[in-house]
Amino acid sequence: MENQNSKYRWVVFATILFTYLLIVSQRTAPGLISDQLMTEFSVTASTIGLLTSIQFLAYASLQIPIGILSDRFGPNVFLIVGTLLNGLGTLMYSAAPNESVLFLSRFLVGVGDATIWVNLVLILSIWFKVNEFVGLLGIAGMTGSLGFLVATVPFSAWISLTGWRAPFFTVGIILCLSAILLYLVLVLKPRKMDMNHFESKKSSKKLVQKREKTLVILSRIFSDRQAWAAFLCHFGAVGTYVGFIGSWAVPYGMNVYDMTRSHASQLIMIGLFGAIIGAPLTGWISSRIGSIKRPYIIIHMIIFVSWIAFVLFSGKPPYYMLIILFLLIGYGNGASALTFAIVRKSFDIREVGVVSGFANTGGFLSAVLLPSIFGRVLDHFQSAEISVGYHYGFVIPVIFSLIGLFGGFLIMEHRMPKAEVN
Repeated sequence: MENQNSKYRWVVFATILFTYLLIVSQRTAPGLISDQLMTEFSVTASTIGLLTSIQFLAYASLQIPIGILSDRFGPNVFLIVGTLLNGLGTLMYSAAPNESVLFLSRFLVGVGDATIWVNLVLILSIWFKVNEFVGLLGIAGMTGSLGFLVATVPFSAWISLTGWRAPFFTVGIILCLSAILLYLVLVLKPRKMDMNHFESKKSSKKLVQKREKTLVILSRIFSDRQAWAAFLCHFGAVGTYVGFIGSWAVPYGMNVYDMTRSHASQLIMIGLFGAIIGAPLTGWISSRIGSIKRPYIIIHMIIFVSWIAFVLFSGKPPYYMLIILFLLIGYGNGASALTFAIVRKSFDIREVGVVSGFANTGGFLSAVLLPSIFGRVLDHFQSAEISVGYHYGFVIPVIFSLIGLFGGFLIMEHRMPKAEVN
């Protein structure tokens, strides 16, 4: 395809990654102000957990519909509209006068966020060749981790300096401007360059005529062992990490270890360094040994053992171990990009969108469940020492990560050609 040989594809790649970084930062930035929201709006820990969950619930519930629609009609419009909704939701959050507006704003952010990853995968499939895909997917995963990193110390320092409303307002404005930039880069400029928009529009019309009915596709995917393996792997690797750092990680550091907000953010940042390394390094290892299953099972074992350590040390492991645990759990989250390598190599290109959406639903279903359940556990033990609530709360990610490990064993290995040794 013409666009796969164009230098302009790197402009597309950079623009999408910038937008992705901003959107990902808003998944976890609200976790920095959980305690402030509880005080300002007089709400309980359960309510804060639900506030985080509603964003991920919107995200998770829309993954399959977005995948189907993007496969059929192309990814550009969904990505642009989703970015705009994310920006508007963030603006509304910054000006929220009560908890009802907080819930509505996070729901809008979740709807916008739901469009980003599935369409990023599809756009990479359109603009780049198959042999470039896995490497670029690792870079995209690393960019997402950088987005999480932005939402730690830098964002925390900004909040400490100006209060929490101004930073969210500013990011909301930038996201709205990013939606305009995406339109210029993905739609307007390619039309002016006459890049056949990209043969894919013509070919997509042919594909639509040949497509099976949606229910037939869904039925086949829901009964496919490989699709469920991807779903469960993402459930265990992503939701445990995103759900925890997006809601309770900063309060955990402050309440259990008597850290300042900035110090607790630095602790999370260590995990994000692990995530930044995890995507490209694990992708490289996978390519070198010609296997996705083996490294992914090892990753899930590491995640599982790491969460067990929190329980074994009664919710308060030694500080040096805490650093190592966050680093390992973060690495596992970054390595979850392998989920989409499984999808890309196991399914027809016409089904990559919907299967990617299905797999991504797994990750964010656990991200929906974990903050809310964790908050209820904390509320249940609120009369006890604070570490007791966290001790029992950590049982939740242990169970979730065990489910992810099971998914790793379900993977049917599709052998990749081993990378040549230089």
